[in-house]
Amino acid sequence: MKRKLFLFGMIACIAPALLAQPRPVERTTLPATMHNPAPPTFEAKYEGGMYGYSQKETGTLKFDDENGRLIFFGKDQKEKFFVPYRSMLIISPQTQSVSTTTGTVISVIPLPGAGLASLMREKRRYLVISFDDPDVDGAKGVMSFKLDNKELLDAVIQTLGEKARMMQRGDAYYRPKSVKAES
Repeated sequence: MKRKLFLFGMIACIAPALLAQPRPVERTTLPATMHNPAPPTFEAKYEGGMYGYSQKETGTLKFDDENGRLIFFGKDQKEKFFVPYRSMLIISPQTQSVSTTTGTVISVIPLPGAGLASLMREKRRYLVISFDDPDVDGAKGVMSFKLDNKELLDAVIQTLGEKARMMQRGDAYYRPKSVKAES
């Protein structure tokens, strides 16, 4: 009797594991939360990532739909560089929480409680674009632009993802790998 009960218990424990079927990973896009469309041009601070442009610079980003590209104009309003929509691999937001300059200055003053000023923080929001450089064979890069606020960042990412015909994953957009057919 004990043997039959033990055997029944083992089968009851193992059967669900043996009969379970793996589910494929869902590759459907999430329903896009509708933001206001991004303005055609907007201020941004280039933080780095494009080959040949190492200086941080405040300027303007512009959607050039006719030529299918995103253009960065420097503070002199001259075109510095561009990235074609088709070369973009991933577009994502990034947020960093840093101490404000005022908080840092106050925190080093030798007064009781001044150390609490280091809790004064601000969020910096970045547009991060991973791309495949169209001018250099096999070269990939990641550039970032600092934007003013979350609403603008969300609108830019959604607009750029749609213009570049990319798929959405969470807050980001990506270009899926093209699967080669096997012969």
